[in-house]
Amino acid sequence: MLTGSIVALVTPMRIDGSVDWDALDRLIEWHIDSGTHGIVPMGTTGESATLATDEHLQVIKRTIDVVAGRVPVIAGTGSNATDEALHQTQEAQRLGADACLLVTPYYNRPTQEGLYQHYKKIAAATAVPIVLYNVPPRTGCDMQPETVERLAAIDGIVGIKEACGDAQRVTSIKNRVAENFFVLSGEDAQTLQMLELGAVGTISVTANVLPSLMAEFCNSFLAGNRAGAAQVDEWLQPVHEILFVESSPTPTKWALSDLGHIEAGIRLPLLPLSTQYQDTVRERIAAAGAHT
Repeated sequence: MLTGSIVALVTPMRIDGSVDWDALDRLIEWHIDSGTHGIVPMGTTGESATLATDEHLQVIKRTIDVVAGRVPVIAGTGSNATDEALHQTQEAQRLGADACLLVTPYYNRPTQEGLYQHYKKIAAATAVPIVLYNVPPRTGCDMQPETVERLAAIDGIVGIKEACGDAQRVTSIKNRVAENFFVLSGEDAQTLQMLELGAVGTISVTANVLPSLMAEFCNSFLAGNRAGAAQVDEWLQPVHEILFVESSPTPTKWALSDLGHIEAGIRLPLLPLSTQYQDTVRERIAAAGAHT
């Protein structure tokens, strides 16, 4: 079971948009040193939609190689084309990923039966554990609890990252699936509430900029220290909010650049963070980071 603070890792890029491999290595080491419990390369926050397939798989490989088994690597291998998602999942399995995170097909707006057949086909042709990913604001389709229930019965489908915006969805899912099928939060601002309803961790954007504090938050809750987790969550909430002031990962990548971890590269159609938000992003991260 995947638990704790799992970072939805950005893909560092140079100003020209090329992947900065040295910066990726440094980010991974920083996360491991900071107590991050797992790493997701090539999720939405990694700009998976604008990396070519070969780049996508190179980032996954590099992450697996640098992590070297120290924490789980959950490779983002979703696509709106089932055969492409299958190919990427098979390749991630070959490269040694501990699990794969597959977002619901975006733009196509499949039916619930289409979603079921999509994941069923991929699970049947792979052996790597599959984590479903539901994020309707990004994809245009919402995987319903009834569909999750059907998918959870398939061997190899082990959990879901839920980011529908309704924390109560955790209860709807948990009431329908086996105990070992896990739910991870995909909404940083709702993670505390989702943990209280039965989620076991988060795949987090905020963990990119405050990995130690996100790890402390999850560690406290999972150890039974609800009051401690609530205090850390209070410090983190302003950061959760500001990191979505423009389309993610725009604010997060700007913040990491401002902190000196990466260059300011980001790929069109996204642009660097608007100047009007930069001081606020900087101030909120500094204020929360003062508690580490």
